[in-house]
Amino acid sequence: MDKSAILPDGSSFTFWEVPVEYEREIHVNRNHPMADDTNEGTLEKPLATINAAAQLAKAGTRVWIHAGEYREWVRPAAGGTDPAHMISYEAFGDGEVVIKASEQVFDFKSSTGWRMQADFNEEIDREKIRIWEYCLAPELFQGYNPFCAVNILHDRLFIEYEKTDMTTYLNRRGMVFCDGKPLTQVALYNQLSKCEGSYWVEANGQKVHFRLEKDADPKDHCIEVTCREQCFAPDIPLLSYIKVKGITCAHAATGAPVPQRGAISCYRGHHWVIENCTVDWSNAVGIDVGNECWHHELIPGQQIGYSVVRGCTIKDAGVCGIAGLFATHMLIEDNLIEGTGWQKMELSWEAGAIKLHNSVDGLFRRNVFRNTFRADHLWLDCGNENNRITGNLFLDGIEQREAIFIECTRDGVNLIDNNIIWNVEGRFDPKKVPVEPGSSGWYKMEEHDVVNGYGIYGEGTDHLRIVNNLIGNCRSAGYFAKPVAFRMHGLERGGTSRDAHLLNNLFYHCEEAAMKLPTKDNLCEGNCYVKEEGGYLRILYPQPPVCLHLPAWKEFYGFDRQGQEAWFDIKVDTQKLTIQFSESEKKPFAFPGELEKRHFVFRPEETNKTEASPLVQTDFYGTEVQDDKCLPGPFAELTSNQVYAIDPRKEA
Repeated sequence: MDKSAILPDGSSFTFWEVPVEYEREIHVNRNHPMADDTNEGTLEKPLATINAAAQLAKAGTRVWIHAGEYREWVRPAAGGTDPAHMISYEAFGDGEVVIKASEQVFDFKSSTGWRMQADFNEEIDREKIRIWEYCLAPELFQGYNPFCAVNILHDRLFIEYEKTDMTTYLNRRGMVFCDGKPLTQVALYNQLSKCEGSYWVEANGQKVHFRLEKDADPKDHCIEVTCREQCFAPDIPLLSYIKVKGITCAHAATGAPVPQRGAISCYRGHHWVIENCTVDWSNAVGIDVGNECWHHELIPGQQIGYSVVRGCTIKDAGVCGIAGLFATHMLIEDNLIEGTGWQKMELSWEAGAIKLHNSVDGLFRRNVFRNTFRADHLWLDCGNENNRITGNLFLDGIEQREAIFIECTRDGVNLIDNNIIWNVEGRFDPKKVPVEPGSSGWYKMEEHDVVNGYGIYGEGTDHLRIVNNLIGNCRSAGYFAKPVAFRMHGLERGGTSRDAHLLNNLFYHCEEAAMKLPTKDNLCEGNCYVKEEGGYLRILYPQPPVCLHLPAWKEFYGFDRQGQEAWFDIKVDTQKLTIQFSESEKKPFAFPGELEKRHFVFRPEETNKTEASPLVQTDFYGTEVQDDKCLPGPFAELTSNQVYAIDPRKEA
């Protein structure tokens, strides 16, 4: 039995994939001398475009795509019928297959007729600044010119305009690339003079002006402009049983969700397999797997989700890496998702490396999240039940409020186990953090909410199970929760943020606290607190709040009877994906006799085992727990100075 696939209710995740014997194979090879879309698609006489094959493929067809750069929008005309009769679009294996939503362009002119100065008194040497223009020819586009559309057009009701800079929301969707790297869009022409590597779009979306790094000449570089919204997406909704394997999809001019429309799109279909694919520089969404938006009428009996995203690399999605609404029974495993969020649209409330709504019976395992910017690594929004988040790396959240966000989930249990959460920078304005000299802040009845940066955040969420994780270097707290009493729809109730079980976790150097619990109506046991100082265990309500250390935590609340305090070093190399434990050169500051009372663990290998939770039967590497005992954190051993590899991904 695969014990990493046991869900919180004790059932095993339902794997539906079966071996497929394809009845027909179609070859696509744009570089073959005989390639033509009038061919039958044999190896000797292949089709020239993938979309031509997509119009021919029926259930039981495998489309073999040979190496090459395909500048097209692939629109499947049909889906499969069941797991044994899929339609598969697969890289043949003779080189990289790239589908680009952009076109390479030429014939640039020097840009004239526009002021470079922000004001009339500014002096600029126009000879040193080289700005170019390109007329966007109508034949580049097929009914969709992304340079005419702003990023967020559809449902804008949730944006709090007074809280955010709207510039990026109102930027154009069209992107300009130089040698595969995007230029930065500016809002006014004169800003080009201040910013190398930038572009500006005229009001009617028919012409772009751009400036390259070091004021280079574009004729010496590959210049591409986005022309299509998506790379692989049906026009017909609800097509299902489709596989996409080994394909790179780049430069999609997707808009900010909602609706959720990705470079690769299931377009409301179910039982898709997206495997070993790369999604590169999507303007907004990388992959969508759900019902697209809440404005669609729900179809009685409609299946939503049941899809697999495996072994993919999703790089530099502007807003969201994987998005899904009502996507149930999802398997998301062995992916690398990095650089998400550069559009800075976190207040659209749809930003995250993974953002799913109403996820039920989902399994999220062995993924690597890295360098997510102003967005969550993983956000499960409202009504989530029986999901397991296990064996993942959540690394380097840049200006990130929290790594994992479980929002307004009242019924059923969700399990977060055997993960490493490391470096949550926080998203706040340092200027607003009050300076409190002397004792001015000592007697406040509640803490201010200016600083954030949480490993796991539960908002109006009950029954969370947080077990055997390593949570470290969070700007505020390793775990934070608050009730949400009045967010209700239909027959729902408010969320209390109670009955969270935090068991056998390893907390390391969270700056304000390891935990901030809203009330005492939760359970903490077997946790180890490393390099935590001050009142690092907190209960905020009822007032006055309490800020405790482990001995007081045990004395006044009966929490963490098997808990431990420790003082050693943990180093995570977030690029090489390694971890190392070692003794600390310095001991913590303490008044005379205090260290002797506290029983700190100073050597990692002397950490005591605690009673294992029946919810988690293996460690981070899949080694089974022995004798019903385990170390706090995701590892079965903590040996000083040994370098452990922690990349959890398995080859698909």
